[in-house]
Amino acid sequence: MENQDVVRVDGITVVKTEKLPIKLWLEIDQVDEGALEQARNLANLPFAFRHIAIMPDTHQGYGMPIGAVLATRDVVIPNAVGVDIGCGMCSLRTDLEHVEARDLKKIMQIIRATVPVGFEHHETPRDEAWMPDRTGDLPIVEQEYASALHQVGTLGGGNHFIEIQKGSDGYIWIMIHSGSRNVGFTVANHYNDIAVRKNEADGVAVPRDLAHIPASSGYFDLYWNEMNYCVDFALANRMLMMERAKSAFTEVLFEVGFADFINTPHNFAAEEEHFGETVIVHRKGATRARKGEWGMIPGSQGTRSFLVTGKGEARSFESCSHGAGRIMSRAQARKTLDMQQQIALLESRGILHALRHRRDLDEAPGSYKDIDEVMRNQADLVEVQIELQPLAVIKG
Repeated sequence: MENQDVVRVDGITVVKTEKLPIKLWLEIDQVDEGALEQARNLANLPFAFRHIAIMPDTHQGYGMPIGAVLATRDVVIPNAVGVDIGCGMCSLRTDLEHVEARDLKKIMQIIRATVPVGFEHHETPRDEAWMPDRTGDLPIVEQEYASALHQVGTLGGGNHFIEIQKGSDGYIWIMIHSGSRNVGFTVANHYNDIAVRKNEADGVAVPRDLAHIPASSGYFDLYWNEMNYCVDFALANRMLMMERAKSAFTEVLFEVGFADFINTPHNFAAEEEHFGETVIVHRKGATRARKGEWGMIPGSQGTRSFLVTGKGEARSFESCSHGAGRIMSRAQARKTLDMQQQIALLESRGILHALRHRRDLDEAPGSYKDIDEVMRNQADLVEVQIELQPLAVIKG
């Protein structure tokens, strides 16, 4: 309900109770209390800039909500990037307009055989040509490099996926969602621990899970270098999986063309200019959406996804959602969703899905927000270019 502390301004919700405004691309009653409390914490950080932007797919994360954008002056917050540094999505268009169900099953079987999922890694290291160049001081990357050679080209778990889709442009598309695997996780935790210890030693009064590294600290450049390596590694990871998907298509269907590769990370920090100042923009579960910039916004494995171009909206720090966003926790989904009902929904739409066991219900369509409502809420942030209907899905 609108009051003097929560108002609607030019189509978005603005919370005015904290040091900085919180601008939400959804109604206040659509935000879970945990995410809203985290947004309030962000708005009271002494180094936060201008306002906090909350995307329509938001839900509670660790320290900072998923689907949030925070700009800061002269500090970086490891938990505002997250533990899966560089996590993001890529898409690739084939020149196919149709794939028979029997061929689609064969393609998915080949992908499953060549792309490890969940906690699985490659048994042998991949060619180092797939790895980003190591430049600068990268102590944690060097420590994890040998293991990372086994992890590049692997999907991981959670909401990561490989999906075959039919586009409104008439073509078959491949979309992949994955991140930086254990190397990103280790980098994130290492520098968050450093930030916590430094903040405590300096007597800095900020929430422990929003511990920060000031630009004046020698650790700032270390984290920045290693974060960017992880962003590059996450892209290399997706690209190798995309090569395996392409090989599966050509093995089954022989002559297949591919074009229009798109890549968009949604867990990263970057120096950018906004409102006349150079600031550090943290996007955690949020996609950059500069004017004309291509991106992807997936739904769930039972609903459509979207290829979009950004509108460069200043109020969102030129950002948009990274997906539909969870409507319930993983534990709640496994406990409350009806397995047969969720399977029936997917099969009624002819989707080769990834629901096999009750533990998979955390990635069932019912655990996610309505993607159409999410897209309506951010019509001022992005323009839809191509709608993508799911045909077959591999989940981590």
